[in-house]
Amino acid sequence: MEISTIECVIESLIFSYGDPLPLDKICEILELDKKTARSIIKNMMDSYNRSNRGIIIREINEKYQMCSKPEYFDYVSKLYQIRQKQALSQAAYEVLAIIAYNQPITKAKIEQIRGVNSDSAVTRLLERNLVKEAGKLDVPGRPRLYETTDEFLRCFGFKSLRDLPLLDIDDLSDLNLQELVDEVQEEDNK
Repeated sequence: MEISTIECVIESLIFSYGDPLPLDKICEILELDKKTARSIIKNMMDSYNRSNRGIIIREINEKYQMCSKPEYFDYVSKLYQIRQKQALSQAAYEVLAIIAYNQPITKAKIEQIRGVNSDSAVTRLLERNLVKEAGKLDVPGRPRLYETTDEFLRCFGFKSLRDLPLLDIDDLSDLNLQELVDEVQEEDNK
């Protein structure tokens, strides 16, 4: 099969799937090895980024999704009359940062780092699908473990957790994740 045909098939698969499509599934359908598929998709992503189009292909943990470009969000939101979600509280941002940099982590450890109860912040992050339960710690009481989701990566523009900025702080409670979000968005707009 020619590369142009493979690109068309990949584009159709990613578009039709809606949610982020795993690389393994693309390889299975097209009978390609990961290296080849990754290379073709990377070229497609570069092509979308270079061209004057309203959509891009975004990579999220070796999954791929077609998304509208961030600069057209205002127009897309009018189409769907998207109800603006209430912004996360400072406490929720703190908990999200703690989970992102220490996952998997128990609620007790989160509360130890923050020094306050974090039940409502964890619940809000679970509701927003930014974090999920990641099993239970094998100690008495079997506390739940929490980790970030692909939705977290998508919302904050990361391909994987390796893209999280390195922290040079002594205490995660000093981290203002909103500043991090603003910084990442500024870099994306350059």
